[in-house]
Amino acid sequence: MLKKLQLNFSTLFGLLLLVLSLWAIANELREYNYLDILNSLATIPKSRLSWAIWLTALGYLVMIGYDLLGFSYINRSLSWNKIALTNFISSAFSNTIGFALLTGSAIRYRFYASWGVSAVAIAQVIAFANFTFWLGMFAVAGFLFLVNPLKIPTQLHLPFTTVRPIGVIFLVLVAIYLLGSILIKQPLIIRGQEFRFPSFKISLAQIAISSFDWILAAAVLYAVLPANISLSYLDFLGIYLLAMFAGVVSNVPGGLGVFETIILLILSSKVSGAAILGSLLAYRGLYYFLPLLVAAGLLGLYEIRLRSGNFKNINKL
Repeated sequence: MLKKLQLNFSTLFGLLLLVLSLWAIANELREYNYLDILNSLATIPKSRLSWAIWLTALGYLVMIGYDLLGFSYINRSLSWNKIALTNFISSAFSNTIGFALLTGSAIRYRFYASWGVSAVAIAQVIAFANFTFWLGMFAVAGFLFLVNPLKIPTQLHLPFTTVRPIGVIFLVLVAIYLLGSILIKQPLIIRGQEFRFPSFKISLAQIAISSFDWILAAAVLYAVLPANISLSYLDFLGIYLLAMFAGVVSNVPGGLGVFETIILLILSSKVSGAAILGSLLAYRGLYYFLPLLVAAGLLGLYEIRLRSGNFKNINKL
C-alpha cells in the first residue's frame, strides 16, 4: 500500500513538473506574436545561432560539476551518468521555472533517493550546489564590478551610482568563504543544521566551475546580439551579471522581465530596443526552453519506464 502511494505521488510530481514547464513557456510567449518571434530569429545569422547552441550545451555540461563536486564533498559515490541526468533535468527546470530550492531540490530528491542516497546526503548536495552557484556569481561579478564598474541605470533606484561597491561586497564574501575553508575545521551549527566548510581545493573548484558556468551563459546571449553593437564581451559580461543577479534575487521564474528590463535599459543607447528584444527572445529559446524541452522529455521517459515496471532498468542508467 505504501509503495503504491509513493508511486502515485511520484507520477503526480512528474506530471506537475511537465505542466509547470508548459506554463513557463506559455507565460514567456503570451505577449508576442509567433510571427514576430520567427522574424526576430530570422535576422540572426545561422552561424551565431549555431555558436549559441554549442555554448548552451557546454554550459549545461559544466553544470554537472556542481553535483559531482557535491558528492565529492560528502564523500559519497554515485555513477557520473546518474548525476549528469539528475543535474541536467533539475538545472533545466529550475533555470526556466525559477524557485530553484523547490523545483531543482525536488528533482534531486526524486532521483537520488531512488538510487539509495539518504535524505541527509541529498540535502547536503543541494546546499553545496546552491553555495557553488553563488560563489561563481560573486567571484566573476566582484572582479568585473571592481575593475570595470558600469553605471547603474537611475530607473533602478539603487543607493549606488556604479556597481563598484557591490563588487567589493561580493569579493569580501568570496574571501571569507575561502578563509573559512582554510581556517575552520570544526563544523558550524547554523539554525540547528551542521555546516562543514569544504577543503580549500574543493572551494577553489567550486569557484572555477561556477565562474565558467556564468561566463558561458553570458556568451550565449552575446553570440546572438546584433552584429553592429559596439560592445566587448567583457563589458557585456558585467551587464549580464548585474541583470542576472537582479533576476535571481527577484525569484521571478527565470528572472522573467527583470533580466530583460535591465539589459534593455543599459543597451538601448547602443542599438535599437527591437533588435535587443529579438536577441533576448533567441537567448530565452536556446538557453532556457530548448534544454527544458529535452529535460521534460527525459523526465517523461523516466516516468513512463517507471510506470511500466522497468525501474530496475532505470537503476542501471
